[in-house]
Parts: sequence; C-alpha cells; structure tokens
Amino acid sequence: MDICVFLSAADLAERYTRPASEFAELLGKGGHTLVWGGSDVGLMKVVADGVQEAGGRLVGVSVGFLQGKARAGADEMVVAKDLSERKRLLLEKSEAVVIMVGGTGTLDEATEILELKKHGHTDKPVVLLNTDGFYDGLKEQFHRMDDEGFLPRPLADLVFFADEPAGALAYLEESLPGR
Repeated sequence: MDICVFLSAADLAERYTRPASEFAELLGKGGHTLVWGGSDVGLMKVVADGVQEAGGRLVGVSVGFLQGKARAGADEMVVAKDLSERKRLLLEKSEAVVIMVGGTGTLDEATEILELKKHGHTDKPVVLLNTDGFYDGLKEQFHRMDDEGFLPRPLADLVFFADEPAGALAYLEESLPGR
C-alpha cells in the first residue's frame, strides 16, 4: 500500500519520535511505501529512516524552496513547483493518508484531504495518529463540528482517530484489503 504521511520536519522530543519510528518500522516491514514530503530532517527523517531500514520504499514529493533538504537515496523524488502542487502530488501517489504530529503545514495538508473527502472527491482512508494526545483539541473541535451539523457526512466517515501506530496501520490494512 502507498501511504502518504503528513508530518513535521522539526526536530522533536522522544515522545513524538518514538511512535513515529514505530509506525515507520511497521510500514516498512509490511512492505508498504511511504509517500511523504521528501525532507531528510526532523520527524520526516525519522520516519523515512525507519521505513527504509525495515525494507519499505520511499516516494518523496519535495518543493522547490525546500529542495536542499530533500532526502538523497529515496526510491523516487519529485520536486513540485509550489505547496499546492506538492499536496496534489502527495495525494495522487498514495492510497491512504496518515496525519502525524506537525505544525501549520501539516494542519493545512490534513484539512485539505478532509475537505476533499467531505465533498466526495476522494475515498482514501485517513487516519489521524494522535500521539501523546497532541491532537486532542482538534479531535474535540471535529466532534463539535459533527455534533452541531457543520459536516455533511459523519465524522467517522472522514477520519479515524488512532492513539497508537499499530492501530493506525491496522485500520488502513482493514480499509484496503488485499493491498
């Protein structure tokens, strides 16, 4: 399965890097491909290292102004002209999406896939990996949107919330059987 992971390129604490590394190892050992922002720094590097070390493939989609941080040795690396094209290519090259901890860029990517899914423009499974409760506030906000009628589809149809890496990957494997 080709799994897009939206996540931070920042250097983060072990409480975030450990679960990310665990997910990466599961992804690689499962024979899956990581589709990610292509950077070889921070949490992006942690995940790419883990996938590659466990035997998985790496498909990166960098962007021109970050090309200097792109990972050498990826199985495939594409350089998009801007962030909009990068998001489009990341989604085109993947069958499923996992949202890990991140900042405004990750949040932008997350809301874009959820908006596409809300309007029926994709049916890719989406998992929000809520490491160490990082997205508790966002999860609460999504539930409020659902409860108060802001979402035309039930929240459960848009995103699956996982607290642990194994649960995230299990959900994706169940959502796309035979992949």
